[in-house]
Amino acid sequence: MRNPTPAGRGSREVKEGLPKKNNLLQDKLKEAVVSVVPVTGIVLLLCFSIAPLSSATLLSFLIGAIMLIVGMALFSLGTELAMSPIGEHVGAQRTKTRKLWVIVVVGFVVGVIITMSEPDLQVLAQQVPAIPNMVIIGAVSLGVGLFLVVALLRILFKIKLRYLLVGFYALTFLLAQFVDPDFLAVAFDSGGVTTGPMTVPFIMALGVGIASIRSDSNASQDSFGLVALCSVGPILAVLVMGMLYPSTAGAYVPVTIPEIENSVQLGRMFLEGLPTYMGEVALAVAPIVAFFALFQIISLKLKLRQLVKIFVGVLYTYLGLVLFLTGVNVGFMPAGNTLGQVIGQQTYRWVLVPIGMVIGYFIVEAEPAVHVLNKQVEEITSGAIPQKAMSLSLSIGVAASIGLAMVRVLTGLSILWFLLPGYALAILLSFCVPPIFTSIAFDSGGVASGPMTATFLLPFAMGACEAVGGNIVADAFGVVAMVAMTPLIAIQVLGLTYKFKLKKQQKIAEANPVEQEQPDDADDASIIEL
Repeated sequence: MRNPTPAGRGSREVKEGLPKKNNLLQDKLKEAVVSVVPVTGIVLLLCFSIAPLSSATLLSFLIGAIMLIVGMALFSLGTELAMSPIGEHVGAQRTKTRKLWVIVVVGFVVGVIITMSEPDLQVLAQQVPAIPNMVIIGAVSLGVGLFLVVALLRILFKIKLRYLLVGFYALTFLLAQFVDPDFLAVAFDSGGVTTGPMTVPFIMALGVGIASIRSDSNASQDSFGLVALCSVGPILAVLVMGMLYPSTAGAYVPVTIPEIENSVQLGRMFLEGLPTYMGEVALAVAPIVAFFALFQIISLKLKLRQLVKIFVGVLYTYLGLVLFLTGVNVGFMPAGNTLGQVIGQQTYRWVLVPIGMVIGYFIVEAEPAVHVLNKQVEEITSGAIPQKAMSLSLSIGVAASIGLAMVRVLTGLSILWFLLPGYALAILLSFCVPPIFTSIAFDSGGVASGPMTATFLLPFAMGACEAVGGNIVADAFGVVAMVAMTPLIAIQVLGLTYKFKLKKQQKIAEANPVEQEQPDDADDASIIEL
């Protein structure tokens, strides 16, 4: 059984806390710079060549990029110090009771609370004209709560993820046949936005805690897959709502590009945005903190030093998310929309496809939850699936998805023409690769489609769609869904490569039985079930 907090570790970390935190923060800042600078460089190259931006829009974008870097660093540090430990503690503690009803109730409540706290869901709800905000937020939250229970039960009863995915996605595409076409893209987008920076660290850590009750060798592998199943629930919930609320009941309101005349107005725009996102993030963090506090009082009984460390981590998480969301919403959203409009108005508008692919390749690295997933994958697999391989596979997948999304913007093709064969191929691959790659792949889809997609790539697509005269609701929406789909294929292709490589090593070992020494990565490779 994995112990989330080994004895003696907490006091040692607290005694050496200050220098370790400083070093860790420096590492997180370096990671954030490496993640954000490529996207910033691409935008600068475009605005000084084929897609000119106003000075105010460009300056707000650069300020947003700085806030993004600092916010990502603080958020990553806070996740490591607080959000992941909270999830692991809660998961491990609840399974100690061995009572199924406790796991079901706790899983459902956690799923509903953290989904209603997700900032990305608030953004999506405001963009859907046909349904009241609280109706869609409530339905999506219930969907995540139900499917989080399914995901937890899958871990405990050792049910293969691929069979659940086949059944639920078959139901999803069946329901899609009865929904207004203008509503399809929004429904599939909802599956991506609910697994954002607030939800992913907690859900993944909860899976690790639940899996710790099992003693078999595949327990750590089965801790993945929670995000995958929690992404299906919102899609089904919104599809059902789409049959009740016609999408033509309202009109979409496009992004408004603010008029900024001087630097004072620019500064005021960011200062006015800060209180808004401080409130949103407070509402997002508060339920999780309250939930953890309740567990601490009832059963956890953690030591004061551990609580102080978690409290500091929560503060880092809060500050990081406030800066991140302010930067992307105030600085990145107008720039993305303007770039899409300007490029879409060119006679060579086909260039949207390669430009979108290049932006997609680099922008996935700026998603906060991606770093959480990559690190946990490397830790759970003992280095058998390194962070670099994950990052490269995700970047290639997202690049392909944005290219396909731009094709939709230019042609007006239905999103089902892309999602149906894409998911069919992903599920087919799940029967050919080691199970852990399927779990990680479907988790990656939800993780990659985070706030950067919703606040830069989606406005970019909407601006381009408006410029070419397309249907914004039907053609521009769906970017999040496309980003959530292609990593399923890319990561499983990585799994196929790994499988062939491992078989080749085994054949070489069988051909040379004299050599008794195992390669350095033998223990790492052995954890992957073929």
